[in-house]
Amino acid sequence: MRVHSGYKSICMQLTINCDLGEGMGDDAAIMPFIQSANIACGFHAGDMETMRSTIADCMQHGVAIGAHPSFYDRENFGRKEFDLPVHELYELMIQQLLLINDMAESLGALLQHVKPHGALYNLAARDIITARCIARAVKDFDSRLILVGLSGSHAITEAAIMGLSTASEVFADRTYQDDGSLTPRTLPGALITDAEQMLKQVDQIVKERTVTTLNGTIIPLHADTICIHGDGPHALTFAKAIHQSFFTA
Repeated sequence: MRVHSGYKSICMQLTINCDLGEGMGDDAAIMPFIQSANIACGFHAGDMETMRSTIADCMQHGVAIGAHPSFYDRENFGRKEFDLPVHELYELMIQQLLLINDMAESLGALLQHVKPHGALYNLAARDIITARCIARAVKDFDSRLILVGLSGSHAITEAAIMGLSTASEVFADRTYQDDGSLTPRTLPGALITDAEQMLKQVDQIVKERTVTTLNGTIIPLHADTICIHGDGPHALTFAKAIHQSFFTA
């Protein structure tokens, strides 16, 4: 599928982002097809070496470098929700930002954005207290950082209220519920594994600025950046397909 000429000006304002540094897939191969990377900070996956190598790959390919902090949950890949006091969540964020920022600085790179991972991402989307705490931690650490969150969610609104720059994220490889949330991974149909279905969803988001939910409802959806999960088996295929269809002349 090729992009219609009328999409070009819209698409040039969008970016493709990918969750990387998680020890899965071929991160280096994906780099030419994305504009920004969300790099695991060691709490759900990855370690200092994967942070170093992923940042180096980003620098080589001109890919924007972002932190991908999570709950401390390597056993469940950061997909288990924890009920932490606000001060503990704040410290959790700061610890991970320090780790990846120190690594980036040691390589002569700059951190551009922050995107929470997994259960922390979803909690920030629906819970205003969590969203506010994350935004406060990011602002206190470096107010120039962009906060990436689920489009239309508390994660975005609370960050904007706090004066942070934001990027509203949509997903190429996940389905949506009628309230704009992602379909939980525990439910059938949560993951999009077919390239044609994936491209159809991205096409609708880009052209119509809407998405069709798993229940068949069409809802509005604003997109600044399109996510592909780097741990998925189709990550490279999907990244290439989106890049070719929407980001090439």
